[in-house]
Amino acid sequence: MSVSKEEAKAEIERLSDELRHHNKLYYQKDAPEITDAEYDALFRELQALEAEFPDLAKSSSPTQKVGAAPSTKFAKVHHKIPMLSLNNAFTEEEVEEWDKRIKNFLNLPENEDITYICEQKIDGLSFSARYENGKLVQGATRGDGEVGENITENLKKIRNPDPTKIIFTYDEPNFPSEIKGKNIPAIFEIRGEVYLQHGAFEILNSTKAEGKKFVNPRNAAAGIIRQLDPNASSLRYLAYFIYGWGEISSDFSMPTTHHEMMEIIASYGFLITPHHPKDKNVYKVLTTNIAQMLEYHKKIQQDRSSIPHDIDGLVYKVDDRALRERLGFAGRAPRWALAHKFPAEQVVTTVENIEIQVGRTGTLTPVARLTPVNVGGVMVSNATLHNEDEIERKDIRIGDTVVVQRAGDVIPQIVSVRTHAADSHKYIFPLNCPVCGSHAVREEGEVARRCTGGLICEAQAIERLRHFVSRNAFDIEGLGEKQIQSFWEAGLIRAPHDIFRLDYETIKIWEGWGEKSVTNLQAAITYARNITLPRFIYALGIRHIGEITGKLLSRHYVSYAELKKAMLQLEHGSEAWNDLLSIDGAGEVMADALREFFHEEHNLQILTELEKELTIADAELAQTDSKVAGKTVVFTGTLEKMTRNEAKSRAESLGAKVAGSVSSKTDYVVAGSDSGSKLKKATELGVKILNEDQWLELIS
Repeated sequence: MSVSKEEAKAEIERLSDELRHHNKLYYQKDAPEITDAEYDALFRELQALEAEFPDLAKSSSPTQKVGAAPSTKFAKVHHKIPMLSLNNAFTEEEVEEWDKRIKNFLNLPENEDITYICEQKIDGLSFSARYENGKLVQGATRGDGEVGENITENLKKIRNPDPTKIIFTYDEPNFPSEIKGKNIPAIFEIRGEVYLQHGAFEILNSTKAEGKKFVNPRNAAAGIIRQLDPNASSLRYLAYFIYGWGEISSDFSMPTTHHEMMEIIASYGFLITPHHPKDKNVYKVLTTNIAQMLEYHKKIQQDRSSIPHDIDGLVYKVDDRALRERLGFAGRAPRWALAHKFPAEQVVTTVENIEIQVGRTGTLTPVARLTPVNVGGVMVSNATLHNEDEIERKDIRIGDTVVVQRAGDVIPQIVSVRTHAADSHKYIFPLNCPVCGSHAVREEGEVARRCTGGLICEAQAIERLRHFVSRNAFDIEGLGEKQIQSFWEAGLIRAPHDIFRLDYETIKIWEGWGEKSVTNLQAAITYARNITLPRFIYALGIRHIGEITGKLLSRHYVSYAELKKAMLQLEHGSEAWNDLLSIDGAGEVMADALREFFHEEHNLQILTELEKELTIADAELAQTDSKVAGKTVVFTGTLEKMTRNEAKSRAESLGAKVAGSVSSKTDYVVAGSDSGSKLKKATELGVKILNEDQWLELIS
C-alpha cells in the first residue's frame, strides 16, 4: 500500500530516531537489546522510504551514519582517512542493482564485466594499525569513522589461538609490532577486524559466572580489545584479520588492484581476510561477473558451519583501484564495496507484554517484551513494534506466540503471529502519554502518535538531555542515562546548561558517589566545554538534524556565530532560506525544522546560556592544495566525460562545496549540454561559468 508524503515524512523521522537509539546500544555500549534482523529491517525500511521520497532523504539520516564516538577512557586518535561503513544487500536482486549502479556511475555498458574480490564478512570490531619505518606506533578502533580510541598496547597482545585444537594453545603474541620485508613504506596503515573464534569464546565464557557471560563473540571481542589494562589475560583469546589499508606514504608504489595489495600485506607477515575454509589464507577469490559472485555466496553459506568464527555474509569489492578512485564514497559508505548478508534466522517465542516508550521528539513507540530466546547466539527479549498500524496489521496481542527473525547480529523483528493466546484481545493503543498524561495526537497523514506535552513531559526532557551528553554529541563520560535520571529527580538538571553548573559538593555526599567519581565527572564536563561545531549542532537534538547534517551545516557556515545569524534570518523565500537550500543535501523539511527551532524563544534562551559556558570551535575545512578547495560549485546540464555524480564526488574530494542551486555565493558553475535555468541565473549574477573541459583542466 502506497503512503502519502506526509505519512512518509513522519515514518522517516520515527525510523531515524529508533535506529539512532539502537546504534548507541550497539556501538557505544557493546550491549544491543535487539538483533540484526530487526535492525536491518528498520534500516531497509528507511532506505526504501528515502528512495521513494528523495526530497525527504536527509544527510542526517542513520543511513548515512558510521559507528559511534570513542570513549574518553582512551586517548583519541584522528583517522587521516576516515574508516567508513558498508552498504548492505540481502537479496541477489539487490546485488545485481548495485552492479548496475556502479556501471551507470562509471558510464560503462551493462554487459561489461567488472572484476570483484569476495571476502568473508567477519563479525568483530574494526581497527587500524599505523606503522612508521616498519614499527607499530599506533592502533585505534574505528570509533565514529573519524575519531577512534587508542588501543596500541592491546593490539600487541593478540595471539590468534589455533582454532583447529580442542584445547587452545597460546603462543607469543603474533600481531606484528614490527614488519620486515621489501619496499616497506615510511608510513603504512593497515585496517582489519578483531574477533573471537568459536572455541575461544566458549572457553572464555566458561570462566565467567552466570549473569556475567558475554552475549556473543562480537560483543566479547569489542569489550576485550577496549579494556584499559593491556596486560589482561583475556587479550590472548583475540584473533585478527586484515581486510584493507588506510594512509600509505608516497614512497610506496601502489599496485593496480586490491588483491595484489593484499598479497603484499600478507608478505609483510599479516593475516589477511580469508575466503572459503579450504582456501586457508590464499587471497585469490576473484569473480568477473555477478553470476560467479552469487554462486560463491551460496557456497560459503552452505559451508558456514565449518568456519571457526562468526560471519554474517560476504563483502564484495571492486578489484581495480583506478575504478575505485573514480567511484569514491557516498555518505557513510564507499560506492565500490557491498556487504551481502546471509538470509535471516527465525525462532518462536511469546509476547509477554507491550509497553510504550516516549522519545525525545514525543513519538510513542510500542515495544514488545518477549520471553527471552536465543537467536543465533544472542538472547533477545525486546522487539520494537514500530507504530499502532504495525500492531494492527500483524494483529499482535499480549500472550501471542510469535515468529522472531534475526539477520546478522543486532536487531530483532516480529515477522508474524503463529498462534493467538486463548485469552488474548486486540491491543488498544493509548491516546494519552503514559509519562505525563498529555494527549497523544496522530496528525492527519502521519503514522506516528506524538505526546503534546513538549518540555512538560519528563520523558521528552530527559531523552533530550541524554541525547545532549551522548557519545556523538558532548560525549561526557560518567554522565549516562542513570545519572541524568537521578540528577533530574533531584532537581539538579532541567536544561543542558545546568550540566555545566552542577553542584559537585551535593553530589559527593550521595550514595554511590565518592571523591574520585565526582572528580572524574567534573573533569569530563570541563573537557566537554570545548566542542566542535558539528557535534554542537547534533547535540541540540533538532528534528531532522543528525550528525551528517551537522557536518554539512558546519562546512557551509564555518562558525557558530555565522550559523546562528543565518538561522535567525530564516524565512520562506529569504536570502538566508535560499542560501540554506543551496547546500547539496538540504531540503525544505530540514529548513523548516531549523527555522522552527531557532524561532522558539525557549530554545534561544538555552543557546544564550550555553554560549556562556562553551567554546565552540569553527569547522575544519578540507585540507587540500587544490584550486577549488573552499569554493562553491554547481553542476548543471549533461556532462560527457563523467557522470554528474562522479563530478560531484571528485569536487568534494578536492575540498569544494557542491551546491544544488546558484546564488551570489557560488564560485563556479560547470555547464554541460542542455543547461537550463541554473546557467541563466549564473549569467545574471555574473558567476564564472566553465565548460566540462575547463573544469577538468582546473582540477587536474
